[in-house]
Amino acid sequence: MMSTSPTSPLELLLRSSPLDFDTGSSDLWVFSSETPSSSARGHTIYTPSKSSTSKKVSGASWSITYGDNSSSSGDVYTDTVTIGGFSVTGQAVESATKVSTQFVQDTSNSGLVGLALDSGNTVKPTKQKTWFSNASSHLAQPVFTADLNHQADGSYNFGFIDTTLASGPITYVPISTGNGFWEFTSASYAIGGGSSKKHSTDGIADTGTTLLLLDDTIVDAYYNQVESAQYDDSQEGYTFDCSEDLPSFSFAVGSSTITVPGSLINFAPVDGNTCFGGLQSDDGIGISIFGDVAIKAALVVFDLGNKRLGWAQK
Repeated sequence: MMSTSPTSPLELLLRSSPLDFDTGSSDLWVFSSETPSSSARGHTIYTPSKSSTSKKVSGASWSITYGDNSSSSGDVYTDTVTIGGFSVTGQAVESATKVSTQFVQDTSNSGLVGLALDSGNTVKPTKQKTWFSNASSHLAQPVFTADLNHQADGSYNFGFIDTTLASGPITYVPISTGNGFWEFTSASYAIGGGSSKKHSTDGIADTGTTLLLLDDTIVDAYYNQVESAQYDDSQEGYTFDCSEDLPSFSFAVGSSTITVPGSLINFAPVDGNTCFGGLQSDDGIGISIFGDVAIKAALVVFDLGNKRLGWAQK
């Protein structure tokens, strides 16, 4: 994050306390001076009254609930928002007047930068554009890339594609824009060294979801190949012996495939011997989600100009 002069409170917030970059939502919201002090404790806050470029949007409000049932809501300002040295003026900044416990407890983030499509924005009575949508026409290319890594820092690049971050070529697939997400269809999957199985999966590329969430047919088939795997009601998902080597999982992207190594699917320990799987069921969600477990295996290109997603194996 590079600052400009004069520095607005929001620029300070983005520099000192990173926001969650979320390709699965379309609202840029922050903890602010309007957030109850009991909820804002430990967070960096945005104070609209101290920003010379802040303007309140009369009559505007927003309310969002995420897939894990965390939520936030409040009113709306416009301000200059600078990310990575690139400024957008007149950007909608959604000031939180109410936040759920999940956000209160997570003091590592002080809000979200939604990077899905504009149609998913929740501001009423008039939807607002995302920061990237506003920035895109001023960038060298209307694209950004997500390069997430396992237990290491990742990066987002806006306006260009650094192909050195991937080992394979980028394969593009069109997105379906109707639901406001980076939504695409994968035609098949494979487990380990097994043969490819035709199975149409409609899903979204979502950096705001930790796991890879697919339908039960795929999930059950995968864990049938893991000797120690069992469904754990208390964990609401499949667990297995941490010492077991997991097979890889591959999914089709157009004419190519992306392979998620088993080490990424061994997500986290439940206790000393049992681990929780990074591939779980999408039951009850209504769509499959290619979350961070899948995205970490690839360089993912979000191409707004051509309404397409690109995936390249890392």
